[in-house]
Amino acid sequence: MSTRWTTDDVWALAPDPSSRKAAVKTAAPAQWSGAGHRPADGAAAPAVWGDCAGSGKTPYRVMAELSTPPAYRCSCPSRKTPCKHALALLHLWAEGGVEPGEPPEHVAEWLTRRAAAHKRTAASADPAAAARRAEQREERVAAGLAELDLWLRDQVEAGLAAARDDGYRRLDSMAARLVDAQAGRLADRVRDLSRLGTARDWPDRILGEYALLHLLAGAYQRRGDLPADLRATVLSRAGLPASADESAPVRDTWHVLGLCDFPAGQVRGRRVWLRGAVSGRTAALVSFAPSGQTPHTPVHPGTAVDADLAFYPAEWRADVVAVHARRPADPPVGASADAALRSYSDALAADPWLEAWPVVLADAVPVRADPWLVADSAGRALPLLPECSPCWPLAAVCGGSPATIAGEWTPQGLRPLAVWDSAGRFAALDRSVPARLSADV
Repeated sequence: MSTRWTTDDVWALAPDPSSRKAAVKTAAPAQWSGAGHRPADGAAAPAVWGDCAGSGKTPYRVMAELSTPPAYRCSCPSRKTPCKHALALLHLWAEGGVEPGEPPEHVAEWLTRRAAAHKRTAASADPAAAARRAEQREERVAAGLAELDLWLRDQVEAGLAAARDDGYRRLDSMAARLVDAQAGRLADRVRDLSRLGTARDWPDRILGEYALLHLLAGAYQRRGDLPADLRATVLSRAGLPASADESAPVRDTWHVLGLCDFPAGQVRGRRVWLRGAVSGRTAALVSFAPSGQTPHTPVHPGTAVDADLAFYPAEWRADVVAVHARRPADPPVGASADAALRSYSDALAADPWLEAWPVVLADAVPVRADPWLVADSAGRALPLLPECSPCWPLAAVCGGSPATIAGEWTPQGLRPLAVWDSAGRFAALDRSVPARLSADV
């Protein structure tokens, strides 16, 4: 996130449309007093504060620390985070309506407590102790995956009909054991198997997921013999924590292709797909937030950002280190349907558990069928996901003319995320994913 946010950065934090609408009204300068902001200073994150007049005699005290992710505090009774007052204050600041200054005592105390908490967290990070904890967790996850593999064999021997008829009880029991083994990411994936029973091709879908889980369990048990990149992928898929390598950030002009919201257990996730104009690298920015809150979104579809990205080991997942500039983007370079499938094939070879991959189709048009298709200029077509068909917004933007269409390719079809019409105008499409096996990238 850049030091000076844009209004798009602010509205991306809104937990729901009603919060944004209320914040617009609350952002009237006449309602605010004592507003100020502290620019970034060395290790200290920038901050903004102010008092907002409400219905009572005492104004609401609002403050925000603009770290990554941001933190907010407001004396209002709202349970939403951020509340409309925090959104309004950030909007005023992004628009240049808040002057720099020294924080008042109550703001300074809050910022001091947060800084002390950050220092305590950093001081408790003993490398030797952390290494021991990581090794112990790997062993616990290994035991959980060994049990998962036995459970998968039992499911196949019992038959797929049993998995469909009495699946949730069995799945929830296995998922609970994986949670005990500190493999929470796998536990969510096992629970999501219950949702496949309603698909038209449910036997193929369930058996395919069983096979992928079996492959992961076997790969994890032999992780010491795997190449470094594949080993890192296996550890990540099993849910072992990893950090982005900020020592070697990749600077490029990144085209933001689209974003997609997805359920991830009890939280809400968001992935944003980027492609480097010079490096050609693909990046996925993945963030999570509790239910009712909006995941952090540092960049927005339809733009190009000059930014430094730090990538995770052997992953397309990355974090934004710094944003130097941003602008509206021309349509990204697209390809044919065959080229899109080849790029997915290459990505799948590196990560067999990949569930979604960004593709950009050039000179493409939607075709009405069951399900709908997206066809390129050579007549080669990719089917849309059944839950995305029909896609009338896509048809409306294209208007029968070829367009540049960006989306996620999945084993079940294409999820359109964004489109640039024949005149180069950008439109975002439906970005939500039904509750299904969608939490991984």
